[in-house]
Amino acid sequence: MNADQYETLEVKHPTEHVLQVRLNRPFASNAFNTQMAEELTDCFEYLATLPEHTRVVVLTGKGTRAFCAGGDLKERHGMSDEAWFAQHRTYERMVRAILGCPLPIIAAVNGAAFGGGCELVAAADFAYAARTAVFAQTETRLGIMPGAGGTQCLPRAIGTRRAQELILSGRRFTAEEAHDWGLVNDVLEPNEVLPHSLSMATTIASNAPIAVRQAKLAVSRGMDMSLANGLGLEIEAYNRLVPTDDRREGISSFNERRDPKFRGC
Repeated sequence: MNADQYETLEVKHPTEHVLQVRLNRPFASNAFNTQMAEELTDCFEYLATLPEHTRVVVLTGKGTRAFCAGGDLKERHGMSDEAWFAQHRTYERMVRAILGCPLPIIAAVNGAAFGGGCELVAAADFAYAARTAVFAQTETRLGIMPGAGGTQCLPRAIGTRRAQELILSGRRFTAEEAHDWGLVNDVLEPNEVLPHSLSMATTIASNAPIAVRQAKLAVSRGMDMSLANGLGLEIEAYNRLVPTDDRREGISSFNERRDPKFRGC
């Protein structure tokens, strides 16, 4: 990960084992251009290598106006079909890197999440939103359709019929609606969203990291399986934890009435 070389992202560790990734194009409502997509891909593909110092990721946007307005339409204006296809392949790789990240990802939705921004929220493991945040899958209003996981992740988050309504109409919906439908876990005051997200990330990061990753894997992959196959996956993931030092440390710390010291091994 070339964090010091990123121009469209701010990447830092605000607390131990928690990585904060902030979309940093506030002048464009944090819309992602080709460069941001490439930098997000670099960041999340690096995280797939499981660096020791990172256990949880918090994804947010710069400023209070927007989390992410989706693809930068000014950059796309006048693009040839060939250039559009080439850029979208970059976007496809970006969303696959995010979806494929083995670490928990929390979206701290600080403002508007339109188009690809809404898709980023749905691609996260869970999300918290500012009361002022607004959401929309706007693509059909532009002659296109969601192409960064929206037709797959949004229905899984809120149900097929509701997702169809939102994708086909392109209408906006509020943070409260997003909460009622299951897209975000809680709605908070704007100044509370990031601290709350970081607090939850810190809580998760204090747990056994291999156990957290295996639990995420079982849930995310199991949702695409039958119950019987999902139960088989769960046991495979569980069995991976039995021979770990962290499993022994967890049981020892409980019996010794002290906080565990998990090392991820």
